[in-house]
Amino acid sequence: MVLPGFEFDEAATVAQGCLILSEFGARAKVIAGGTDVAVAMKKKLLAPERLVSIARIPELKRIDSSPGMLRLGPCVTIGKIGASGEIDKRWGAICAGARALGTPSVRNRATVGGNLGSARPAADMAPSLMAYGARVILTSKAGERVVSLENFFHGPGLSEMASDEILTQIEVDAPPPFAGASYGSLSVRSRDCNIVNVASFLMLEGPGGQIKGARIVLGCVGPTPRRALGAERALIGEKGGEALFTRAAQAAMVDCAPIDDFRGSAGYRKEMVGVLAQRSLCAAFQEALKS
Repeated sequence: MVLPGFEFDEAATVAQGCLILSEFGARAKVIAGGTDVAVAMKKKLLAPERLVSIARIPELKRIDSSPGMLRLGPCVTIGKIGASGEIDKRWGAICAGARALGTPSVRNRATVGGNLGSARPAADMAPSLMAYGARVILTSKAGERVVSLENFFHGPGLSEMASDEILTQIEVDAPPPFAGASYGSLSVRSRDCNIVNVASFLMLEGPGGQIKGARIVLGCVGPTPRRALGAERALIGEKGGEALFTRAAQAAMVDCAPIDDFRGSAGYRKEMVGVLAQRSLCAAFQEALKS
Protein backbone atom coordinates (compact mmCIF):
# COMPACT_ATOMS: atom_id res chain seq x y z
CA MET A 1 0.00 0.00 0.00
CA VAL A 2 1.13 3.53 -0.75
CA LEU A 3 1.09 6.26 1.88
CA PRO A 4 -1.09 9.29 1.10
CA GLY A 5 0.77 12.56 0.45
CA PHE A 6 1.90 14.66 3.42
CA GLU A 7 4.36 17.33 4.51
CA PHE A 8 7.07 16.37 7.01
CA ASP A 9 8.59 18.38 9.86
CA GLU A 10 11.34 17.17 12.19
CA ALA A 11 11.16 19.07 15.46
CA ALA A 12 14.50 19.80 17.12
CA THR A 13 12.89 20.71 20.46
CA VAL A 14 9.60 20.14 22.25
CA ALA A 15 8.85 23.86 21.95
CA GLN A 16 9.30 23.72 18.18
CA GLY A 17 7.03 20.69 17.91
CA CYS A 18 4.35 22.42 19.99
CA LEU A 19 4.61 25.52 17.82
CA ILE A 20 3.97 23.48 14.66
CA LEU A 21 1.02 21.70 16.26
CA SER A 22 -0.45 24.99 17.47
CA GLU A 23 -0.52 26.13 13.84
CA PHE A 24 -1.84 22.98 12.16
CA GLY A 25 -3.85 21.34 14.98
CA ALA A 26 -5.83 18.29 13.88
CA ARG A 27 -4.33 18.49 10.38
CA ALA A 28 -0.98 17.34 11.83
CA LYS A 29 0.04 14.11 13.52
CA VAL A 30 2.98 13.48 15.84
CA ILE A 31 5.20 10.56 14.87
CA ALA A 32 8.11 8.85 16.62
CA GLY A 33 8.63 5.16 15.77
CA GLY A 34 5.81 5.18 13.25
CA THR A 35 4.74 1.56 13.77
CA ASP A 36 1.11 2.61 14.42
CA VAL A 37 0.82 5.85 12.45
CA ALA A 38 2.36 4.53 9.22
CA VAL A 39 0.16 1.42 9.24
CA ALA A 40 -2.96 3.51 9.87
CA MET A 41 -2.03 5.81 6.99
CA LYS A 42 -1.48 2.86 4.65
CA LYS A 43 -4.90 1.53 5.59
CA LYS A 44 -6.41 4.99 4.92
CA LEU A 45 -7.50 5.28 8.55
CA LEU A 46 -5.40 8.44 8.95
CA ALA A 47 -4.62 11.11 6.38
CA PRO A 48 -2.78 13.97 8.11
CA GLU A 49 -1.57 16.87 6.02
CA ARG A 50 1.60 16.99 8.12
CA LEU A 51 3.70 14.57 10.13
CA VAL A 52 5.69 16.10 12.97
CA SER A 53 8.58 13.87 14.04
CA ILE A 54 9.78 14.11 17.66
CA ALA A 55 12.12 11.12 17.33
CA ARG A 56 15.37 13.10 17.59
CA ILE A 57 14.56 15.28 20.59
CA PRO A 58 17.16 14.09 23.17
CA GLU A 59 15.14 14.53 26.37
CA LEU A 60 12.27 12.47 24.95
CA LYS A 61 14.51 9.40 24.60
CA ARG A 62 15.63 9.16 28.24
CA ILE A 63 14.96 6.66 31.00
CA ASP A 64 15.41 8.17 34.47
CA SER A 65 15.11 5.74 37.37
CA SER A 66 15.48 7.66 40.64
CA PRO A 67 14.87 6.19 44.13
CA GLY A 68 11.29 7.47 44.14
CA MET A 69 10.16 7.48 40.55
CA LEU A 70 10.56 6.09 37.04
CA ARG A 71 10.42 8.64 34.23
CA LEU A 72 10.11 7.45 30.63
CA GLY A 73 10.48 9.69 27.61
CA PRO A 74 7.82 8.95 24.99
CA CYS A 75 10.47 8.10 22.38
CA VAL A 76 12.05 5.33 24.47
CA THR A 77 11.61 2.16 22.42
CA ILE A 78 9.66 -0.80 23.69
CA GLY A 79 12.74 -2.95 23.17
CA LYS A 80 14.83 -0.73 25.41
CA ILE A 81 12.21 -0.90 28.17
CA GLY A 82 11.97 -4.69 27.95
CA ALA A 83 15.75 -5.05 28.20
CA SER A 84 16.23 -2.56 31.04
CA GLY A 85 17.54 -4.12 34.24
CA GLU A 86 16.93 -0.91 36.21
CA ILE A 87 13.22 -0.96 35.28
CA ASP A 88 12.87 -4.72 35.79
CA LYS A 89 14.27 -4.48 39.31
CA ARG A 90 11.35 -2.39 40.67
CA TRP A 91 8.75 -2.25 37.88
CA GLY A 92 8.94 -5.77 36.50
CA ALA A 93 5.40 -5.82 35.12
CA ILE A 94 6.25 -2.90 32.81
CA CYS A 95 9.14 -4.90 31.37
CA ALA A 96 6.85 -7.91 30.98
CA GLY A 97 4.40 -5.82 28.98
CA ALA A 98 7.20 -4.53 26.78
CA ARG A 99 8.60 -7.99 26.12
CA ALA A 100 5.12 -9.24 25.14
CA LEU A 101 4.72 -6.63 22.39
CA GLY A 102 5.23 -7.81 18.82
CA THR A 103 8.51 -9.11 17.44
CA PRO A 104 12.06 -7.81 18.07
CA SER A 105 11.98 -5.74 14.89
CA VAL A 106 8.75 -4.05 16.03
CA ARG A 107 9.93 -3.56 19.64
CA ASN A 108 13.15 -1.94 18.44
CA ARG A 109 11.15 0.65 16.48
CA ALA A 110 7.93 1.15 18.43
CA THR A 111 7.92 3.69 21.27
CA VAL A 112 6.12 3.77 24.59
CA GLY A 113 4.56 7.14 23.77
CA GLY A 114 3.21 5.81 20.49
CA ASN A 115 1.82 2.70 22.13
CA LEU A 116 -0.12 4.84 24.62
CA GLY A 117 -0.98 7.67 22.24
CA SER A 118 -2.58 5.36 19.68
CA ALA A 119 -5.13 4.39 22.38
CA ARG A 120 -5.59 0.89 21.01
CA PRO A 121 -7.67 -1.30 23.38
CA ALA A 122 -5.29 -4.25 22.80
CA ALA A 123 -2.04 -2.35 23.45
CA ASP A 124 0.46 -4.05 25.76
CA MET A 125 1.90 -1.12 27.72
CA ALA A 126 -1.23 0.51 29.16
CA PRO A 127 -2.37 -2.19 31.65
CA SER A 128 0.93 -2.58 33.49
CA LEU A 129 1.59 1.16 33.58
CA MET A 130 -1.95 1.77 34.88
CA ALA A 131 -1.49 -0.97 37.49
CA TYR A 132 1.44 1.01 38.93
CA GLY A 133 -0.65 4.23 38.90
CA ALA A 134 1.24 5.92 36.06
CA ARG A 135 0.54 9.43 34.84
CA VAL A 136 1.49 11.28 31.66
CA ILE A 137 2.64 14.85 31.03
CA LEU A 138 1.00 16.54 28.05
CA THR A 139 2.75 19.62 26.67
CA SER A 140 1.46 22.34 24.36
CA LYS A 141 2.43 25.89 23.48
CA ALA A 142 0.34 26.97 26.48
CA GLY A 143 2.22 24.80 28.99
CA GLU A 144 2.09 21.38 30.67
CA ARG A 145 -0.63 19.37 32.34
CA VAL A 146 -0.52 16.06 34.19
CA VAL A 147 -3.13 13.37 33.50
CA SER A 148 -3.55 10.04 35.25
CA LEU A 149 -3.16 7.26 32.70
CA GLU A 150 -6.40 5.82 34.03
CA ASN A 151 -8.18 8.96 32.75
CA PHE A 152 -6.15 9.26 29.54
CA PHE A 153 -8.07 6.83 27.31
CA HIS A 154 -11.50 7.81 25.96
CA GLY A 155 -12.14 5.05 23.41
CA PRO A 156 -10.50 3.18 20.52
CA GLY A 157 -8.06 5.68 18.99
CA LEU A 158 -9.31 8.45 21.30
CA SER A 159 -7.47 9.96 24.23
CA GLU A 160 -7.30 12.99 26.51
CA MET A 161 -4.45 14.41 24.39
CA ALA A 162 -5.52 17.47 22.39
CA SER A 163 -4.44 17.98 18.78
CA ASP A 164 -1.91 20.65 19.81
CA GLU A 165 -0.33 18.56 22.61
CA ILE A 166 2.66 16.23 22.75
CA LEU A 167 2.98 13.44 25.30
CA THR A 168 6.38 14.38 26.73
CA GLN A 169 6.81 12.08 29.76
CA ILE A 170 5.41 9.06 31.58
CA GLU A 171 5.89 9.04 35.36
CA VAL A 172 5.55 6.01 37.65
CA ASP A 173 6.08 6.19 41.41
CA ALA A 174 8.32 3.55 42.98
CA PRO A 175 6.28 0.76 44.60
CA PRO A 176 6.25 0.84 48.42
CA PRO A 177 7.56 -2.03 50.56
CA PHE A 178 5.46 -5.22 50.43
CA ALA A 179 4.09 -4.44 46.97
CA GLY A 180 4.21 -6.50 43.81
CA ALA A 181 2.84 -6.54 40.27
CA SER A 182 2.47 -8.92 37.35
CA TYR A 183 1.40 -8.79 33.69
CA GLY A 184 0.05 -11.54 31.43
CA SER A 185 -1.41 -11.65 27.93
CA LEU A 186 -2.97 -14.08 25.48
CA SER A 187 -2.89 -13.82 21.68
CA VAL A 188 -4.08 -15.95 18.77
CA ARG A 189 -0.53 -16.64 17.67
CA SER A 190 2.75 -15.80 19.32
CA ARG A 191 3.24 -11.99 19.14
CA ASP A 192 -0.09 -11.40 17.38
CA CYS A 193 -2.53 -8.76 18.60
CA ASN A 194 -3.79 -9.56 22.09
CA ILE A 195 -7.08 -11.33 22.81
CA VAL A 196 -6.87 -10.43 26.52
CA ASN A 197 -4.22 -8.84 28.73
CA VAL A 198 -4.27 -8.31 32.48
CA ALA A 199 -1.99 -6.53 34.95
CA SER A 200 -2.32 -6.78 38.74
CA PHE A 201 -0.76 -4.75 41.55
CA LEU A 202 -1.03 -5.63 45.23
CA MET A 203 0.11 -3.70 48.30
CA LEU A 204 0.26 -5.56 51.62
CA GLU A 205 0.11 -4.38 55.23
CA GLY A 206 3.28 -6.37 55.90
CA PRO A 207 4.72 -9.87 55.76
CA GLY A 208 1.47 -11.34 57.12
CA GLY A 209 -0.07 -10.96 53.68
CA GLN A 210 -3.15 -8.80 54.42
CA ILE A 211 -4.00 -6.71 51.36
CA LYS A 212 -4.41 -2.94 51.83
CA GLY A 213 -4.32 -1.83 48.19
CA ALA A 214 -5.05 -3.44 44.81
CA ARG A 215 -5.30 -2.55 41.14
CA ILE A 216 -6.37 -4.99 38.44
CA VAL A 217 -6.33 -3.62 34.90
CA LEU A 218 -7.99 -5.44 32.00
CA GLY A 219 -7.16 -4.87 28.33
CA CYS A 220 -8.94 -5.95 25.12
CA VAL A 221 -12.28 -6.43 26.93
CA GLY A 222 -13.72 -2.94 26.51
CA PRO A 223 -13.19 0.22 24.45
CA THR A 224 -10.39 1.26 26.83
CA PRO A 225 -8.16 -0.48 29.39
CA ARG A 226 -10.30 -0.70 32.51
CA ARG A 227 -9.95 -1.28 36.24
CA ALA A 228 -11.72 -4.36 37.62
CA LEU A 229 -13.16 -2.43 40.56
CA GLY A 230 -15.39 -5.20 41.89
CA ALA A 231 -12.44 -7.59 41.95
CA GLU A 232 -10.29 -5.01 43.69
CA ARG A 233 -12.92 -4.47 46.42
CA ALA A 234 -13.05 -8.21 47.03
CA LEU A 235 -9.33 -8.17 47.90
CA ILE A 236 -9.06 -5.24 50.31
CA GLY A 237 -8.63 -6.25 53.94
CA GLU A 238 -8.27 -9.94 53.10
CA LYS A 239 -5.26 -12.16 53.51
CA GLY A 240 -3.84 -13.18 50.16
CA GLY A 241 -4.11 -16.74 48.95
CA GLU A 242 -5.20 -18.89 46.03
CA ALA A 243 -8.85 -19.17 47.12
CA LEU A 244 -9.16 -15.39 47.50
CA PHE A 245 -7.54 -14.77 44.15
CA THR A 246 -9.87 -17.24 42.46
CA ARG A 247 -12.87 -15.33 43.85
CA ALA A 248 -11.38 -12.02 42.75
CA ALA A 249 -10.72 -13.42 39.27
CA GLN A 250 -14.37 -14.45 39.01
CA ALA A 251 -15.35 -10.90 39.99
CA ALA A 252 -13.03 -9.56 37.27
CA MET A 253 -14.99 -11.58 34.72
CA VAL A 254 -18.09 -9.60 35.75
CA ASP A 255 -16.17 -6.31 35.53
CA CYS A 256 -15.34 -6.72 31.82
CA ALA A 257 -17.45 -6.12 28.71
CA PRO A 258 -15.75 -7.85 25.75
CA ILE A 259 -17.06 -8.17 22.22
CA ASP A 260 -16.96 -10.94 19.63
CA ASP A 261 -14.41 -10.58 16.84
CA PHE A 262 -12.31 -12.80 14.60
CA ARG A 263 -9.74 -13.35 17.37
CA GLY A 264 -12.16 -14.69 19.94
CA SER A 265 -15.71 -14.64 21.25
CA ALA A 266 -16.88 -12.47 24.12
CA GLY A 267 -17.46 -15.58 26.22
CA TYR A 268 -13.97 -16.89 25.60
CA ARG A 269 -12.48 -13.52 26.50
CA LYS A 270 -14.40 -13.48 29.79
CA GLU A 271 -13.06 -16.93 30.67
CA MET A 272 -9.52 -15.86 29.85
CA VAL A 273 -9.87 -12.74 31.99
CA GLY A 274 -10.52 -15.08 34.90
CA VAL A 275 -7.50 -17.23 34.09
CA LEU A 276 -5.07 -14.35 33.59
CA ALA A 277 -6.37 -12.36 36.57
CA GLN A 278 -5.90 -15.34 38.89
CA ARG A 279 -2.37 -15.97 37.59
CA SER A 280 -1.33 -12.33 37.78
CA LEU A 281 -2.69 -11.91 41.31
CA CYS A 282 -0.80 -14.98 42.52
CA ALA A 283 2.43 -13.71 40.92
CA ALA A 284 1.97 -10.16 42.26
CA PHE A 285 1.32 -11.55 45.75
CA GLN A 286 4.49 -13.65 45.72
CA GLU A 287 6.52 -10.61 44.64
CA ALA A 288 4.93 -8.48 47.38
CA LEU A 289 5.85 -11.03 50.05
CA LYS A 290 9.49 -10.96 48.94
CA SER A 291 9.85 -7.18 48.61
